Amino acid sequence: MMDTALVNRASPLFFNRELSWIDFNARVLEEALRSDLPPLERLRFVAIASSNLDEFFMVRMAALKRAARHSPGEKDEAETAAAARDLGPRETLGAAAVKIRSLLARLYACLNGEILPALEKGGMLFLRPPFQEAEEEYLHSFFLREAAPVLTPLRLEEEAPQIANGRVYGAFLLRPTHAADVPVSAAPVAVVEIPPVLDRVVRLESSGTVLRWALLDDLLLCWGGAFFPGYHVVESMIFRVHRDADFSVDERRDEDFIEAMEEVLAGREKSRAVRMAYSAEGVLKERLAASLKLEAEDLYFVDGPLSLASFWSLLKVEGFDKLKARPLRHYPHPAFSADESIFDTLRKGDVLLTLPYHSFDPVVRFFEEAASDPRVVSIKTALYRTSGDSPVIRALEQAALNGKHVTAVVELKARFDEERNIIWANRLERAGVIVVYGLARLKVHAKTSQIIRREQGGLRRYIHLSTGNYNDKTARLYSDLSLFTVQDEIGADVTQIFNLLTAYSNLASMKKLVLAPTALKTKLLDLINREAKRAREGAPGKIMAKMNALVDRDMIEALYRASREGVKILLNVRGICTAVPGVPGLSENIRVVSIVGHYLEHSRIIYCNNGGAEEVFISSSDWMPRNLERRVELLIPLLDEKIKSEVKEILESYFKDNVQSWMLESSGVWKRLGAEGGELFEVQKYLSKRAAREEPRPQNEFVVRRRQPPER
Repeated sequence: MMDTALVNRASPLFFNRELSWIDFNARVLEEALRSDLPPLERLRFVAIASSNLDEFFMVRMAALKRAARHSPGEKDEAETAAAARDLGPRETLGAAAVKIRSLLARLYACLNGEILPALEKGGMLFLRPPFQEAEEEYLHSFFLREAAPVLTPLRLEEEAPQIANGRVYGAFLLRPTHAADVPVSAAPVAVVEIPPVLDRVVRLESSGTVLRWALLDDLLLCWGGAFFPGYHVVESMIFRVHRDADFSVDERRDEDFIEAMEEVLAGREKSRAVRMAYSAEGVLKERLAASLKLEAEDLYFVDGPLSLASFWSLLKVEGFDKLKARPLRHYPHPAFSADESIFDTLRKGDVLLTLPYHSFDPVVRFFEEAASDPRVVSIKTALYRTSGDSPVIRALEQAALNGKHVTAVVELKARFDEERNIIWANRLERAGVIVVYGLARLKVHAKTSQIIRREQGGLRRYIHLSTGNYNDKTARLYSDLSLFTVQDEIGADVTQIFNLLTAYSNLASMKKLVLAPTALKTKLLDLINREAKRAREGAPGKIMAKMNALVDRDMIEALYRASREGVKILLNVRGICTAVPGVPGLSENIRVVSIVGHYLEHSRIIYCNNGGAEEVFISSSDWMPRNLERRVELLIPLLDEKIKSEVKEILESYFKDNVQSWMLESSGVWKRLGAEGGELFEVQKYLSKRAAREEPRPQNEFVVRRRQPPER
């Protein structure tokens, strides 16, 4: 129930979720617009912003379109008045389309007018038609030799277009050479998919520090007419279609859950189209739109290459370091040594990794040493997303083959990673791992693992808890916190959690960890309300929190109440934020900032002053209804005083940033912060330097180091 004290206000209470996300993607795009960044770094941000938009259409815009189709009207007048900026689905669709078209215009103006010319100046030349004679000869030969045999032209069936979700296509409007009077409205249309097995970036033979490259899209438009002998190409264009991906597996089908999930994946290729991006105006656009049942509002003209994700391959080209951002190092954590078993290290006390500034290697070692250690009897882990060639998966396979009791909770419902997770699940099962496919109607988003080792005093639990996934690739790109502990109470809680995930179990009272959907939201509300109560009694109230998204209205209303009691609230929200900060009498003590930098901010941290008895938590959960009410998530208290102090200092540093930080104003505008004559402070560089200071220095670099056998 909405607080009546909050309802009776003229000011808006909540920003619109979808429009807030578009504003986040605009902040990502702003990094591409920075002329002080190297061109390949700017290209990376362009590709990220474009990819983010693709997913937004497939999920959020698709859901809005469904809601608009099935809703007889907008929200009732009273509810809309109570939250003036929370628009109904039709209004949101219109407002979102305006913002997206503006964003795309800026994106392609930057790409075409600044980034590609800067790349060319640096030696990476993007070739577009009409090609010069020598280039044309090579590219034509390449197309006929390497691409054409793979490509398949298809007739466009009016009632059932065979257009796969997200793929790049060439479209051709054809006229028989012997029937020039056939009207274009009746002329046949053919489409040619550029399949993922072909690299869209075609590199020409280059020498020295010069790379010439073209897109297979352009080659298809230039010479695709060869697929249609006896026909003349009247029009051609490149296009992409995005379809509704916002639907779930039938979770009642427990006996064939993987088959049901595979049906979902197949269904995405044939679901309702929600957008078509295209490269040229004309009859083809209209014919394709009619065939796909798309309205004019669903059509997006693109003045440049479609599907910018293919540009990722350019970021990996060697020899062009001057065009790239200087990489930050991933430092070894000083607690871990090659001389010592990881289990001997962890018995000395809790260890916290700050990724990606610390190396992910200890997490991999955690599993690899467990796989080979004869004292280890059991490994349990919850996997949400993994990398393409995961060392964690390999270690779990090896552990099972070595006779360990290995259990993996694999969340097949991790959107857009379902297919990969099915592959890993099958691999693990073949190796003898017990695989559990999460819980019905809940996603398992908690990141935790338990290793049980037989030691002199009996069995000991070694626990790993994290704000991020067991993915060695994203661990180099995402900021996360990763905690190792052997504390008994946390170990007992983790055992309870795995029993809940793998069997029928009523969750008993947990000692330290807090679990969603049963208790986490209540705990967070209690923390906020307690801080408000202490402030009301005269204690200095303070809350700091870092998360990816703030949407849950119960949480926001609790923050508003705490603000009115005088609690100082600092929020670092990377993406969506529907809370309205800085409104007198409502949220004047709330400050919201967002960090967009080279690394994706992914860690979740909560701090409460608690009258001086400070508490610090890390979490897998954002403050969204789906996380707090429909997922298995964890809130993890930091019990080690040194680590608690360390994480508090890390959290505080995010509110000092004046280089990568944006501040949300009560008007809904995000304003980039500046140093305003003071010293520049960039939190990601600061955390990198912080990890560098911790890097262990060997006393004698010529000492031969050998790992000692672990304590028995």
